[in-house]
Amino acid sequence: MTRPTGPGSPLELKRPMKQLYAKLMFDWETRMTTRDTNRVVRPFEWGLEWAREWNMLGGDDPIPNGHGNAVEYERFLADLNHRIIRESDLFFSYEKPADFTLSERVLSGERERTRLLQFTSPVRTPEPVNNTVTGRWYPAAKPGKKAVLLLPHWNSKPHSYIALCKILARLGLSTLRLSLPYHDQRLPAETQRSDYAVSPNIGRTIAATRQAVIDARASLDWLQQQGYEEFGIVGTSLGSCYAFLTSAHDDRIRVNVFNHASTYFSDVVWTGQSTRHVRAGIESELTLERLREVWGAISPMNYFHKFAAMRDRKKMLVIYATYDLTFLPEYSRQVVEKFAEHGIPHEVRVLPCGHYSTGETPFKFMDGWHIGKFLKTHL
Repeated sequence: MTRPTGPGSPLELKRPMKQLYAKLMFDWETRMTTRDTNRVVRPFEWGLEWAREWNMLGGDDPIPNGHGNAVEYERFLADLNHRIIRESDLFFSYEKPADFTLSERVLSGERERTRLLQFTSPVRTPEPVNNTVTGRWYPAAKPGKKAVLLLPHWNSKPHSYIALCKILARLGLSTLRLSLPYHDQRLPAETQRSDYAVSPNIGRTIAATRQAVIDARASLDWLQQQGYEEFGIVGTSLGSCYAFLTSAHDDRIRVNVFNHASTYFSDVVWTGQSTRHVRAGIESELTLERLREVWGAISPMNYFHKFAAMRDRKKMLVIYATYDLTFLPEYSRQVVEKFAEHGIPHEVRVLPCGHYSTGETPFKFMDGWHIGKFLKTHL
């Protein structure tokens, strides 16, 4: 039967409703991405000094000494990124921590006692407070062999995702919610937001991403010490990028949930509503295309081949939002296309909301349902 398409038909009536819904969602997202008044436009910095801490350079690879020019600095970082991509297993390698400590206490501003995992990050930074990794631990009531590592979004609060952790624990999946570099207890006193994780300092942003990946891998070491053998990972927004890079370099992770995803780190910063202040500090020095080069080492786009080599051992779920103004939907669709291009098994779920509204009712329940169901089914 042919469906009526003239004036007054169901299709004609749905179109303005869809347009109205889209406008409401975009307006809501814009209000949420502009409500914070403490976003700071920080100055552009090449951050070459951070490369001294990476294990990619030998005596024949001197770092420009600060007396060069922008062209030299950019060329150095672009070449170094290409080398990191080629030797990424070395870049994300680390020494296993020897000081894992699990304690239980009531955190400031909270009522419940929380189990906290702490250890010294294998990556040392000039901010001492950032060098201690903290994770909230929610073990399943019935002992098992399955555990999930959860990586939150940029500027997440210490209590974010606790409800999801508890739900996963009830599903029999012990869950460790990790604090990202420069977040929560790791936030330097001179900052109000987690600016040091993503900023116009090119080298520091790479270093923070490397630290996040290594901290996540070290957390898996602790989980293995507790007897867990099967692992899943959930990352949201910035945490999704960190989760992607972690899983690409660690074959212990079998089930992956990327909650908002993108191919290039640079493109999200350049086009996202919530990173306009970061772009403002960069765009006087670099174009988007050049930023892709100097942040190539932390972009998922350059590591799909590693998943392809493990395609028989990994399950993927990509969740994205139709009205996302922070991780534009086309970036998540590019991730899906790349998985398909490399023959990597994956599933996709699309939420009828935006980036920030994913954390609001009723969409947070939809998101949690997809995450929990996928992990429970495949882990």
